[in-house]
Formats: sequence, structure tokens, C-alpha cells
Amino acid sequence: MDKELHLKLTVRLFTDDNRRCFGPGIATLLVRIREHKSLRAAAASMEMAYSKAWRIIRTAEDVFGCKLLDSTIGGQHGGGAVLTAEAEQILAAYEAYVADVEAYCQGKFEESFGFYRELDHHKL
Repeated sequence: MDKELHLKLTVRLFTDDNRRCFGPGIATLLVRIREHKSLRAAAASMEMAYSKAWRIIRTAEDVFGCKLLDSTIGGQHGGGAVLTAEAEQILAAYEAYVADVEAYCQGKFEESFGFYRELDHHKL
């Protein structure tokens, strides 16, 4: 059976002291917060503990030096959270960067491994 090759990239941002601060996990978490208007609901949709979601958000806030969420607590209609303008800007920049990197790398992948389809895969 011939198998297709494909490229899978993961882009993660680190601080100069090698602390992970942003990547696909927090990007997905922010998108889910935008959708659900709740950190708790966003975390649950990812099968992530609420405490872990808060820890991820706080780490990124510490590194970027800005709030990522505007939160409300309880009340008649319950609490909630929305992304700050800074969070929207960081998320948009990350998504655009990832798209650019993936497009570039896919081209390089095809250049480097395009021959794979022509190999005689039945010699084993």
C-alpha cells in the first residue's frame, strides 16, 4: 500500500529564557473563548481543566505584558469572558504568521520530497 507523505508544522513562541508562551493550544483556547464567551466553557470544549486554561492565559499575559481577557463574575446572567483588543491582535498575528510559514514550508516540502511519488514502493 502506497502511503502519502504530508507536512505537519507546529509554531510555538518562546521567551528568551526558553519559556513557552504562545502556540496552537492557546490560539485554540482564545478562539473558543471568542465563540463561547466564557473561559470555563472554552476549556470544557477542549477537555481542558479550567485551572490549566487560567494558567495558560496568565503565562501569556505575563509574557506579553497585557490582559488577554475581559472577565465578568457571576451576576444575573452568569459570568463570562471576551478577548481584549490586544488578544485579538496577538491571535491575528499568530494565525497570519502560521499561514505564511505553512505556505512557504509546503512549497519547500514539495521541492524536497516531490520525488517520493515516483519511487518504486514495491521493492520491500
